[in-house]
Amino acid sequence: MRNYLKRAVPKTPQDRRNLENTVRDMLDEIKEKKDTAVTEYAKNLDKWSRGSFLVTQDEIMKVSSLLPDSFKQDFEYCKNQVIEFAKRQLESLHSFESEVAPGVILGQKNIPISRVGCYVPGGKYPLISSAIMSVSTARVAGVSHITACAPPRDSGGMYPHTLYALNNAGADEIYHLGGVQAFASMAYGCVGMKAVDMVTGAGNPFVAEAKRQLFGTVGIDLLAGPTEILIIADDSADASLVATDLLGQAEHGPDSPTWLITTSEQLANEVLKEIDKQLLSLPTAAIASLAWRDYGEIVVVNSDTEALKLSDEYAPEHLEVMTRRNDYYLENLKNYGSLFVGEESTVAYGDKGVGTNHTLPTSRAARYTGGLWVGKFLKTVTYQKMSQKASFNIAPIVSRICAAEGMLAHQITADVRSRRYAQ
Repeated sequence: MRNYLKRAVPKTPQDRRNLENTVRDMLDEIKEKKDTAVTEYAKNLDKWSRGSFLVTQDEIMKVSSLLPDSFKQDFEYCKNQVIEFAKRQLESLHSFESEVAPGVILGQKNIPISRVGCYVPGGKYPLISSAIMSVSTARVAGVSHITACAPPRDSGGMYPHTLYALNNAGADEIYHLGGVQAFASMAYGCVGMKAVDMVTGAGNPFVAEAKRQLFGTVGIDLLAGPTEILIIADDSADASLVATDLLGQAEHGPDSPTWLITTSEQLANEVLKEIDKQLLSLPTAAIASLAWRDYGEIVVVNSDTEALKLSDEYAPEHLEVMTRRNDYYLENLKNYGSLFVGEESTVAYGDKGVGTNHTLPTSRAARYTGGLWVGKFLKTVTYQKMSQKASFNIAPIVSRICAAEGMLAHQITADVRSRRYAQ
């Protein structure tokens, strides 16, 4: 049984063709004209006309001197949390070499990506914690060079806290540059940058589309849509707290989905009332109310089993569990970006610096991928070593497979070794 007390009523999706064509034209122009095109787009879109985009050491020192020590201490704490967790993730990844059959030695190596470009959006909120999630994690992985970009908020450059964060997180170079032109510059090597091998970072629909079209030219972290939260709760949950956490994510944007699955109809009704009540005083109600109105859902189910099944169908980016059976859900849930177990945990902790990475899959992508992590900045490659006897033994097998496929030149490379290593 699934009883929806509130269902989402999203607006009709806009035709993506104009967006795709606009971004494609921008990327083509930047690829061809390089710095000239980037400078023109920066002037028109970001009102940037200072000439140079590179952040100077003087700018970094000035920003650092102006920001309060309390912010720096808080940032350091969050950075260290993320770094320590990334280190433990790295420790779980192993290069190895194994003799799987006599004379057949196969191996695996984890090699850091050489050059990475990290983007921090400026939009409604300057997401300074994104600097930690991308730059610091890439640094733990062993990336050799990290280029960072963020859009200027005015003629003075990017948001000061963002600049401090990018430098402190470990970026080698930082640029006052936003949007499509930032990703194109990192991918193609413009305005003094060396072309990178991979780009990371969230942003508006134009940024997301740029990443999609650049994939292949460079690697990407993942394609992300509007942020999401789903909460599974039973009658032991506090309705006020559930409402607070739903609205906490709804403030991201008017298209941010917020979902509640509950086994208690009473709790469902209480949460509905609490959301209306809290919106009256919420500082960001102008945004959160739209997200809740158009993308909010509350569904009552008849069992924990059904709640778990439905949650896996949603495959949410962020998933909170507030029930008597939290361990059951932790053990059995399969599709989510990051899981917050118990009322003591909340999405904001993961977003800002408890240690796990906040770059996560949206739009049901959690069915097939996790989020950004230290392993994303590594290439897992393989190698083979063989004795002459082992090569002689496998050669006729491979030769016959090649013949079955009609790949006769491949077959010859095996047959040559059969003759070469015959005893």
